[in-house]
Amino acid sequence: MASDSKPSVPLTLPVLPLDDEVVLPGMVVPLDLSDNDVRAAVEAAQAAARPGAGKPRVLLVPRVDGTYAGTGVLGTVEQVGRLSDGDPGALIRGLGRVRIGAGTTGPGAALWVEGSTVEEALPDPLPGQVTDLIKEYKALATSWLKKRGAWQVVDRVQQIDGVGALADNSGYSPFLTVEQKVALLETADPVARLRLATAQLREHLAEQDVAETIAKDVQEGVDKQQREFLLRRQLEAVRKELRDLNGEAEGDESDDYRARVEAADLPEKVREAALKEVEKLERSSDQSPEGSWIRTWLDTILELPWNERTEDRYDIRGARAVLDAEHAGLDDVKERITEYLAVRKRRAERGLGVVGGRRGGAVLALVGPPGVGKTSLGESVAHAMGREFVRVALGGVRDEAEIRGHRRTYVGALPGRIVRAIKEAGSMNPVVLLDEIDKVGSDFRGDPAAALLEVLDPAQNHTFRDHYLEVELDLSDVVFLATANVLEAIPEALLDRMELVRLDGYTEDEKVVIARDHLLPRQLERAGLEPGEVVLEDASLRRLAGEYTREAGVRTLERAISRLLRKVAAQHELGDRELPFTVGPDDLRELIGRPHHVPESAQDPAERRTAVPGVATGLAVTGAGGDVLFVEASLADPETGAAGLTLTGQLGDVMKESAQIALSFLRSHGAELELPVTGLKDRGVHIHFPAGAVPKDGPSAGVTMTTALASLLSGRLVRTDVAMTGEVSLTGRVLPIGGVKQKLLAAHRAGITTVVIPKRNEADLDDVPAEILEKLEVHPVTDVRQVLEIALTPAAVPVGVAAA
Repeated sequence: MASDSKPSVPLTLPVLPLDDEVVLPGMVVPLDLSDNDVRAAVEAAQAAARPGAGKPRVLLVPRVDGTYAGTGVLGTVEQVGRLSDGDPGALIRGLGRVRIGAGTTGPGAALWVEGSTVEEALPDPLPGQVTDLIKEYKALATSWLKKRGAWQVVDRVQQIDGVGALADNSGYSPFLTVEQKVALLETADPVARLRLATAQLREHLAEQDVAETIAKDVQEGVDKQQREFLLRRQLEAVRKELRDLNGEAEGDESDDYRARVEAADLPEKVREAALKEVEKLERSSDQSPEGSWIRTWLDTILELPWNERTEDRYDIRGARAVLDAEHAGLDDVKERITEYLAVRKRRAERGLGVVGGRRGGAVLALVGPPGVGKTSLGESVAHAMGREFVRVALGGVRDEAEIRGHRRTYVGALPGRIVRAIKEAGSMNPVVLLDEIDKVGSDFRGDPAAALLEVLDPAQNHTFRDHYLEVELDLSDVVFLATANVLEAIPEALLDRMELVRLDGYTEDEKVVIARDHLLPRQLERAGLEPGEVVLEDASLRRLAGEYTREAGVRTLERAISRLLRKVAAQHELGDRELPFTVGPDDLRELIGRPHHVPESAQDPAERRTAVPGVATGLAVTGAGGDVLFVEASLADPETGAAGLTLTGQLGDVMKESAQIALSFLRSHGAELELPVTGLKDRGVHIHFPAGAVPKDGPSAGVTMTTALASLLSGRLVRTDVAMTGEVSLTGRVLPIGGVKQKLLAAHRAGITTVVIPKRNEADLDDVPAEILEKLEVHPVTDVRQVLEIALTPAAVPVGVAAA
């Protein structure tokens, strides 16, 4: 049952202002009477008090920034005397809230105001929500008091039953701000006031928990550092005792690095950079990750051979003899290395080793088909020059940092492959083989080919900067040999910085020499055979090179020799073959099967591809070197109505245009060439290049397609022993093309004896080995009419019959 609210009681009281402080009902506080306003209010209250009417009463009003609150607290002056510090003071007890009204007059110097008491009754019994709120507040207050160790206050809080008194008790809380206490004072509803006090206490406890957690973490970190410091001091003491026991000199890690840097033979700028890093290492703590980066960087700097150089071998004849002994053929590369050594020798004799800060290095690009010895040639060059050799594989590299290195602040940072090659070589003038430079790719991590521009530029590489080292590294004395299979795959800017040397493949005689002197001894050893237990005659090697392997290099030839020796070794172990054994040409079929490449000239005339009109033999260059290319042409039946030109064989745009030009030339000059071209208007022309899965492009098949169409229209066969190459124009001119040497080598391997080339390519014959030219009849031509005269056989039947 709810009780009635008590009526408000009017009061006239002197005001006791409280600056930045709030007193709530139920609180007993000492106040300093040395404050004029406090003393005036107490004296006025004493003067107004009537004898027997009770203790003097004052109105305690908070004053924040000079502004009085709208609600005060009725207080009684319990006692006037001295405070603990000896100053005059008064002990005042808060009784209840008073709503402040208008000002009035009264005795003394104090400010008098009129007011009315604020009293509200609570329902009896209390609702369950209020009871739960009381329990929550007492639990929170108890938790906070226990943390502060105020156990004697816990019991007093638990004994408070009134809702308003419990809320006002929070006025003692030192963590509440003046604004929060004023909010409690001005909240008249006891339940709302207790709810506000509970929220304030809960918020403070949450902040206190966070602060305690942070303090605990900080304390644990400090304890760990102190423990680590203590252990390190103990470790230093143990090390000192061990040094004293072993008679070693005292010094820490940074002193050791400083001594190593000062003792190392470093360039001046590199020494300055290293000493700066040593100073950083001395200032950094043992726990700093920067110390680990600096130590790794200093180790890399100290391991590089900054001033180490091997002496070049200036025996020019001896160097050429080494190259000749280790590689057959490849005269272009051998001559270039011989020239380089001769120039180096003369510069050294005249004191011109360094000109403009640059030394006499070289950058060569060895471009050729697989298996011609590009990679092994690098090691032979280093052997001939007396230099160290390092191979850097670039195939599939897509990250620019592989060339220039990573920034050393990255985790796991390393210098680039160029710096690591110099470090591995142990000298500043090695022979560095950049293998498969045409296989370098690019993606979101950068373009490694662009990073190679500075490395391979003789005008810039004497000041090469690796991202990891960040100091200049002189690469001008390095001989760079870059290998590639396809010239077009090398970026033009990169190719411009290198001296191009083409390796177009070996002749059959060179393959026999290489197989006899290099491949056979190596494969005998790998097969576990003594030199002499199995002998291959030169005729057998020649047949292996000509009929079993048709390639520009010797890699497949070596595999064929290996297979043959394994077969002989297995037969010997089975008791089917006695050693020593000499392998003749007739034994090859029994040991390793039938030949895979039989020349057209060796086949039956009726089985040759050119045994029918409309088929011509061309020459092309692929990634594996030169190759023979057949062109087939046919005419569609007029009744089918399929007029026009059809091209098959996966041809590129340039080759398709060459076919259009060949057909246009024949249509416009058919009468002159005595060809029945009038029927071409109604009949479709089909040109096909066999090996349709292989992409083909380029203009050099123009004369071949013209010859095939002319053969088809005239009915005259194309000579089996003739192959041709050249671009054709609309007027019938034969224009120059590339790869003459590779194409002539391919024609020789295929058994061709007559080759037609453009007249303007005649100068390229100087690059073709003399023994090849002796076996080939080369016809330089300027007009496609000359090609037809050479390539086409005399007409076996009348033209009209052939075209019908």
